[in-house]
Amino acid sequence: MKQKPLKKVIICIILGALLYLIVGSTAPFLHFPEITSETMADFDTAAFRRGVPGVDRAAILETNESAWEERIRLLSKAQKRVILSTFDMRPDESTKDILAILLARAEKGVQVRILVDGFSGAIRMEGQELFYALSSHPNVEIRIYNPLNPLLPWKLQGRMHDKYVIVDDRAYILGGRNTFDYFIGNYTDKNVSRDREVLIFNTEPGSGETSIHELAAYFESVWNLEVCKPFHNTEGLAEKAKVREQRTMLAARYEQLLNDYPQLFDESWDYQEHTYAAGSIHLISNPTEIYAKEPVVFCKLTELMKGARERIIIQSPYVVCNDYMCEQLSLLKEAVPNTRILLNSVENGDNFVASSDYIRNKKKIIATGIPLYEYDGGISNHGKSILIDDDLSIIGSYNMDLRSSYLDTELMLVIESKELSQELEGYMNEMAADSRMVLPDGSYEVPDHITVEKVPLWKRMAWGIVGFLLQPFRMLI
Repeated sequence: MKQKPLKKVIICIILGALLYLIVGSTAPFLHFPEITSETMADFDTAAFRRGVPGVDRAAILETNESAWEERIRLLSKAQKRVILSTFDMRPDESTKDILAILLARAEKGVQVRILVDGFSGAIRMEGQELFYALSSHPNVEIRIYNPLNPLLPWKLQGRMHDKYVIVDDRAYILGGRNTFDYFIGNYTDKNVSRDREVLIFNTEPGSGETSIHELAAYFESVWNLEVCKPFHNTEGLAEKAKVREQRTMLAARYEQLLNDYPQLFDESWDYQEHTYAAGSIHLISNPTEIYAKEPVVFCKLTELMKGARERIIIQSPYVVCNDYMCEQLSLLKEAVPNTRILLNSVENGDNFVASSDYIRNKKKIIATGIPLYEYDGGISNHGKSILIDDDLSIIGSYNMDLRSSYLDTELMLVIESKELSQELEGYMNEMAADSRMVLPDGSYEVPDHITVEKVPLWKRMAWGIVGFLLQPFRMLI
């Protein structure tokens, strides 16, 4: 009989802990900070066009294979430094290739710094000797942005969503791809997603004009935040047997890459030949603290788009907006009537929660007046891009949702280049051709060649239930 009160105490403790975790991790983020006039005061849309080529050139990395190839090619040429920042890094095959190159360059004296979000650091990297094999090298440092700490739940939602690679003052890659097989390489065809990045090549190393400096300065500002902590205590780590095994494996993998893909290590590769001339290139970024943020990226992108002369195409994996964002999109439609949005259909997308919210709030998005094209190409498209007129391409990590607007760090790169914009438009048009247009009443205009995937009744019911239950917590989506 005495055990019953003890069980009640245990149950109360567990429920209390869960309540503490849930309330602590959500309550601080359930308001939407407003953009201030001070934040937008120095935002000059004219600065994004210069009319003449600069020292940087640009190329789009549209396929997962090209993302893998360019990482191998670029990293192998590093002489002084490599910076890699990513939201998610997993011990996959493509990651092993990248780490093999980084270890080989570190052995040559290259300073390697890697910054990974705390969620991935805890779930994907901690306890993995593969990552210890690299982090224990004296020329490598790995830091974690806002490491997970369940005892401080009010910090759990602050996530770093940036994805980029910088090599020396030579070049960088920036976009929406995380670092694992789902987005990079062709190691699997069963669980993949399309995405997009841009490669920026500096034709004049040492020049103060290159946009590499702007991105590198942003990295330093995040790297030196108090919330960024060392990945692991590296003292004595390199001597552990399993870590040595992984280091040996990476060294052998590097040799195998050299033998199998000599063209990727060719020093005569001409980046100028494989890139387009670009004028102004500028970074738009969110604040970097871990708490609720002003929607800086959304507001600056919207302001830039409102100045379009002819047309706008917006591509986002999904769309989750509050009333303020819908109001701004309505104003955008008034300013630039020829505006449209491309996104995944819920049948084609890979984000269950975002799909649930989209279904529930779709009428509000339609009411903005911007035509919606839901992609049904069979593979989820994770790309985040905007095309303005025929000369501005914007590529990066920002999803048009509440989390990207108000919670996460985000980066979007604005590139002035007619040739790059023409290529981007081609990719967007291909996506639109395999999309259903949403009509004002919520029905669809479906191209004859499209077969919409049939979704089981249980999943549709789950979308409805989850969409309803998460309404008070939409900011986290």
